[in-house]
Amino acid sequence: MSCGDHHDTDCREVLEKVYTYLDGELDEGNCVDIRQHLDECSPCLKEYGLEQVVKQLVARHCGCDPVPDDLRSKILSRIDQVRSELAT
Repeated sequence: MSCGDHHDTDCREVLEKVYTYLDGELDEGNCVDIRQHLDECSPCLKEYGLEQVVKQLVARHCGCDPVPDDLRSKILSRIDQVRSELAT
C-alpha cells in the first residue's frame, strides 16, 4: 500500500512494522519514524487504527489463552490479502 505521497518512511514499511510498534518492541528511532509517518499519512493512520482496535479486541476477549501458530499465520495471511485488495 502506498498513499502516493513521499514520506521519509515508506507506507509499506510502516504497515509491516505496525504490530511490532503496537507491542512496544521497536527501538526509539523506529518509533519516532512510525509516529511521524502516521501523523503525515491518513491512509496509514486509518490502517493503524483498525489494526490497533482488532488487537485490543482480541486481547480483551482471549486474555492469556495461547494462540495456535497456525491461527496466527492464517490471520496474518488474511490481513496481507486484504491489504493487497485495498491497494489495487
